[in-house]
Amino acid sequence: MATATAIRKPAKSPKAVRTVRDAAEETTKKIIAALEAGVVPWQKTWKSLGADLPRSLSTGKPYRGVNVFTLWFEGIDKGYKSNHWGTYRQISERGGQVRKGEKSTEVVFWKIIEKSEKVDGKDRVKKIPLLRLFHVFNADQADWAEGARLPQVAEPLEGFDPIAHAEAVVAEYLAKGPSLSHGGDRAFYRPATDHVQMPEFADFVSAEAYYSTLYHELTHSTGHDSRLKRDGIADGTFGAFGDKVYSAEELIAEMGAAMLCSVAGIEQAATLDNSASYLAHWIKALKGDNSLVIKAASAAQKAVDRIVGTTFKNEEEGGES
Repeated sequence: MATATAIRKPAKSPKAVRTVRDAAEETTKKIIAALEAGVVPWQKTWKSLGADLPRSLSTGKPYRGVNVFTLWFEGIDKGYKSNHWGTYRQISERGGQVRKGEKSTEVVFWKIIEKSEKVDGKDRVKKIPLLRLFHVFNADQADWAEGARLPQVAEPLEGFDPIAHAEAVVAEYLAKGPSLSHGGDRAFYRPATDHVQMPEFADFVSAEAYYSTLYHELTHSTGHDSRLKRDGIADGTFGAFGDKVYSAEELIAEMGAAMLCSVAGIEQAATLDNSASYLAHWIKALKGDNSLVIKAASAAQKAVDRIVGTTFKNEEEGGES
C-alpha cells in the first residue's frame, strides 16, 4: 500500500527588513548627491511656508534631529509648499488620499528604554535605544476632500519683526551663556574663555547673514564643558581642519544655525564658503562615515534645545510620527 506523502507548501521568503543603518546610508547618499551637484542641504537659504520646521500631521509637533533635514531637503527637491507630513493612514484619517504613484519619505524615530540591572552588586539603570523607521508623505502628495482636517499654517502676527525675534531667540541663552563682543573681521568661538567674537553688525551684508553667523558660533558654544561637553569643544579645541572631530563639530554648527534660523523665521545665509574644496571635504567625510550626518543632526538638535530653552523627553528624540 502506497504511503501518502505530505505536500509541503514552499517556505515564504523572509521580508527584507530595513534597518536604521540602511536609513543612515540612504540619507547620506542623498546628501552626497546634493553636494556633488553643488547644493549644501544643511544650509537652508529659503523660507518654508510659515518659516517653520517640518511638522507632524498627526500631532502638530515639529520633527527633530536628522528628520528635519531629510524632510526639508525632500520638500525643496520636490517643490512641496506644505510643511506637514504624515503616514498613509494618518492622511486617510484626516480626509486625504495619497495619489497613486507618490513615493514616501523615510524618517527615523527612536525611544530610550530604561532597564534596571545589577553591576557589582549595585543597581544601575541601563538606557537602551529602540529604533524605528516610518514612511511619511507630504500633505501636498494627497488629494483632500472638502472639509478635510488640514492643519493651518500660522501667519505672522501683525507688526511681527523677524529681526527683533531673531535677537529674542537667543537673548536668554546669552544672558547666562558665553560672553559676546563685536569688532574685528572674524567670527569665532573660543572654548578656553567661553567667548564668542563677532564683527560689527554693520559689516554684514544683511541682518540674516549676521544672525546665521551668530547662531553658528552659539551652536559651537553649547559644547562647552559647562554645558553639553562635546568632543572638540569641551577639551578646548576643534581639532585640525579635515579631521573627524573638526568635521563633526562644523556640521553640528551648520545644522544648528539652520534650525535656529527656522525658529527665528529668517532665511539662513551661508556661513561658510561653498567652494569646490569645501564641497569635496564634506563628500569625503560623509563617504567615510554613514552615521556622521545622523549623529551631527542629533547633537545639533540638543544644542538648539539648550539655546532656546526647550525640553523634550528622551523617548521622543526622533520627533513625532
